[in-house]
Amino acid sequence: MDLIPNAVHIQMPTPSQGSSCVAQDTPTKPLPADNIAPKVPVRPALSSSTSDLLKLLPTGTVLAFQALAPSFSNHGMCCPANQYMVLSLIAACGVSCVLLSFTDSLVGRDGKLYHGMATFRGFYPFNYTGTREEREATLKDVSRFRITALDFVHAFFSALVFLAVALADARVQGCLWPDAGPDMKELMVNLPLGIGFMSSMVFMIFPTTRKSIGYTDMTPHVA
Repeated sequence: MDLIPNAVHIQMPTPSQGSSCVAQDTPTKPLPADNIAPKVPVRPALSSSTSDLLKLLPTGTVLAFQALAPSFSNHGMCCPANQYMVLSLIAACGVSCVLLSFTDSLVGRDGKLYHGMATFRGFYPFNYTGTREEREATLKDVSRFRITALDFVHAFFSALVFLAVALADARVQGCLWPDAGPDMKELMVNLPLGIGFMSSMVFMIFPTTRKSIGYTDMTPHVA
């Protein structure tokens, strides 16, 4: 008779010891009615602005984020592991935007398209296998493709634009700030718009001549 109460006590953990994400995150008191709705509403103006911002980012990076974000964020219902994955995804895509800002492409004198990385000396193609002398003859003067201060500006604001796009996603907002109050919700809705507007103005006033890998404007330079 003494074994039965003990068995019941061992097999029925308290709510704070639940192994699932929902059990750990579910409070003991009833949730308010407004917590049942999505944490951050998606406004129509935000989606149209986001679509314009996507044109300023590399297509592959954007597609990777859009493909992985729903799964990584668990559609806004996040465990701590989901939050780490979302933060890692945002960081990796941000780094990708920065690195791709220093890439370029051009058509050599042999008629072939070459992609490469801009350096402080010029341009280093990824897909050229000839000697250095042959490369200089094929690509002609590569010093005009060297890194400038404008490249760092565009790299920085490309990362800002991506951050604006990532924070504009309601699933990311619900995952990273599940208990956000009204002020935080308004900040997360309007901050991406402000970042995107500022970055768009910088790109418009200081346009780049880079034909970076993965961007919409992929008309290469001609050697």
